[in-house]
This record gives sequence, C-alpha cells and structure tokens, in this order.
Amino acid sequence: MRRLIAFALLLTMAFANAQDKKDKEDKEEYVPIPTIDLKRTEPIDYTKDILPIFENKCFVCHSEGITKGKFDMTTYEKLMKGGAKRGNKVVIPGKSNESFLYLACSRQVLPIMPPKTDEPLNSKEVTLIKMWIDEGAKAPTGVVKIKEKVIVNLPPALVKPVRAVSVAPNGKIVAASRGNQVHIFELKTVPDATKKGAEKKDWVFAKTLFDPQLKTPDGKTAKAAHISLVESMAFSPDGKTLATGSFQELTLWDIETGEPIKRIAGFADRVCAIAYSSDGKKFATGGGAPTEDGEIKVFDAKTGKLIVEIKNGHSDTVFGVAFSPDVKLLATGGADKFVKVFELPTGTGKTAKLTKSFEGHTHHVMGVGWTPDGKRIASCGADNFVKTWDYEKGEKIRDMQGHQKQVTALCFVGKTPQFVTGSGDSSVRMWNAENGGNVRSFQGATDFVYSVSASADGEIVASGCEDGIVRVYNGKNGQLMKAALPPEAEPKKEEPKKE
Repeated sequence: MRRLIAFALLLTMAFANAQDKKDKEDKEEYVPIPTIDLKRTEPIDYTKDILPIFENKCFVCHSEGITKGKFDMTTYEKLMKGGAKRGNKVVIPGKSNESFLYLACSRQVLPIMPPKTDEPLNSKEVTLIKMWIDEGAKAPTGVVKIKEKVIVNLPPALVKPVRAVSVAPNGKIVAASRGNQVHIFELKTVPDATKKGAEKKDWVFAKTLFDPQLKTPDGKTAKAAHISLVESMAFSPDGKTLATGSFQELTLWDIETGEPIKRIAGFADRVCAIAYSSDGKKFATGGGAPTEDGEIKVFDAKTGKLIVEIKNGHSDTVFGVAFSPDVKLLATGGADKFVKVFELPTGTGKTAKLTKSFEGHTHHVMGVGWTPDGKRIASCGADNFVKTWDYEKGEKIRDMQGHQKQVTALCFVGKTPQFVTGSGDSSVRMWNAENGGNVRSFQGATDFVYSVSASADGEIVASGCEDGIVRVYNGKNGQLMKAALPPEAEPKKEEPKKE
C-alpha cells in the first residue's frame, strides 16, 4: 500500500514538474501584445467596436454549440457571467489589468486566447478591449444582432468544380482546385507512345495538397486542402508559395514539399480572390458575405500577419483584387457593381484611402487587373462585359464584347497589356487592353468556366471548369495541351476482351 502511495506521489510530482516546464516554455514563447494610442475622443461602443472582434476571433470556440470552458460570448449577459472556472472575473468593469479576458487576449496569462493555432488579436483589438473594460465594460444599447454561426462540412462526393486555378510564373507548374482538393500538375519530359524511343513534353499529375491538421466538425481527419470548396488561389511571384482560399480561411503552402506553411482564419465568409504584389512582399484577399460589406484585407506574405483591412470599401462581396505595378494602389471589384482603387498606407496604424471609383458595370464585377504601366485597369463582370478604364482620368475607355454569359475571371499575362478571361459560356479569350482587340480564343471547355491563369511569359494558359477538368493551353496559338485530371478521376481504361 505504501509503495502504491509513493508511486502515486512520484507520478503527481512528475506531472506537476512537466506542467511547470510547459507553462514556462509557453510564457517564453508568447510575447505580450502591446497596446497602442488610438487617440479616441468618443467612448468605446460594445456593438461597433467590441462585438466584431469577438465574432472574428472568439466565437469559433465560445459560441452556442461550442463553448469551451462553458464560456459563451454570444451575448453581453453571457460574457459578463463568465465561464465555469473564472466566473465574473473574466471581465471586471473598470479593471482591465485584473480581467482575465484582457490578460489572455494580450497574451499576459495562460491559457492565451485565441489559442496558438489561431490568428491572435492585434494591438488595436487588444487596446479596444482594454479601453472598453476600463470605461466600465458598458452594455450595448438597443438590440444587438448576432450573426448566426455557420458550420460547414465536406462537400458531396460528386461536387468537383474547378473554382480556382493558378499557373506558376515559370510556366512549369499548374495548381488547380477540384471541390475542396488542390492538385498540382507539372510539365515533364515523358516517353512518346506514338514514336519508339522518342520523348515529348506533357502535363502530368504531381501531387495533391493535404493539411494533416484539418478536421471535420465532428473531429474526423479531412484528407483535403480545405473543408469547404476552394474558391481562389495564387502563386507567389517566386513560385515557391501557393495561397488557397476557402470558407472563412486561407492556407499558404510550400509547393516543393506540399506541406501547409500557415493557415489564416478570421474571414467573414468565402475568400473569393487572392492576389500577390509584384515584389512578393504582400498579398491581398477579397470576399465577404452576400449583401453585407465586402471584405478586403492585405497581409504580409512572409508572416501571414494582417497589415491593412479596408472596411466599408464595397457594400457587397468583393470578387476581384489586384495590386498596381508599383504596389502603391489596390484595385477591387465587387457585387455592388463598382471598380474601386485604394491607396495603401505606408506606415502602421494608418488606413487605406479611396482614390477612384469606376461605375459602369450593371452586374457583379468578377475580376480586375492593371496594365504594366499602371495607367489602365481592366475589369470583367456578370453583365457579360469586359471593360477598360483610364485610371488618371477616372473614365471608361471602352466596352469589350465577345462573351455571351457572365465573365467570371480575369488575369493579365505577365508585364504585357494582354489579359485572359473566362466565362459561363464555356469560352476562354485573350484580349489586348491597349486597343480592345480579341487576340485569340481557347477552345475545349464544355461547361461553365470559373477561373483562368497564365504564366508570366504567356506561353501557358489554364482554365478551371464546372466539369472538374483543368485545361492547359499553349498561350501563343491557343492549342489545347492537356485536359488534366487527378489519377482517381481519370476514366478507367477498358481491358481487352478475351476471345
């Protein structure tokens, strides 16, 4: 009996020592998030200033259905009640430095909130929470409308649209979605079956990108890139990183290893568009929930840290984003039918400035891009039109017709005035932004085309279609090089019948 007691004591001490060591390591790993001077003259408003932070960063773990620590933050009353462990010490009105909510969010105590697997609060958000508590943690006035939490699951097996495609700048790799999967195809030298001993260039399947940490809502491992459909993607200018966007999240991938580098959460809805800056230092995203303010964010490409968020830029979902060649401006297009241009801030804590707004599309603007000289913008829309705009004059240059249904995507070809578009009429076209001419068409698609992309030299053009096929073309003559599919989707070859 004494031996059992002694053994139990040893186990307890070992566990305590291990926990102490872990806590020490955690404290050393997490640097507190500093507050900043917001120069606020008006009081902090719970509904306008605090609730959006909770919705973006906290509700994933502390809302109805999922309440870790029995802590529900969906209403002011439940927030102030606290959780099972700390109760009303979570928020102590007038005393932020004694309130667990502020201390955990600013990473001054353990456990930190949000956990290390999620995007932390920034200095502005931490400061707002601190100020709100110090001002008395005042309740909201009027009725507060809480967004209903959306829980997505894996798409049905038969849903395999190629919503996103991206050609690496060097033209040797094509990445494409297929439902919630991301497949990589490479241009390689292979034996030519038609000529003995000869070889040829062909596009072959290389790998599928999986996030090993990805879980379904019921906790099962999801062997996929994302839980929901992949809506957007873009290669970094050096071709080493691929960014893919889905419902409320974006993932950065190492193309060489196929491993995820970082997952960025906190988006309001689908990430509908992704674009890298020409210097590779930033990437921008567009999205947002239908009929609500569009979401525009700019991130540091190396760290994945949010640099700029443009609020109230569009009154509906943003479907297109593009940096100007000098990376000083960001063009956007949205479901509110506008093309807009914002001047990006050069310092921290500053906001983007709206410089131009172009009106002329009569339906959703689905894609935007800049000419290499930064003087013109091209846009495409669900009104079946492609348009070009003079940025300096703020005027439309011309309408470009050819597509018979909505024009879903637009991609400029390297540093040329040529750009490629895809349409719901199953067509892919290349245009010249200088004269409005149709350079060439790319045939082969049999269904709605969602996405297009091109290599920097224009040698390779790729499109993604509702039929689940990635079509890779010779960008110089329009010839179809490959209708690519992952191995499991390839049609089975019939074995010869035995006589």
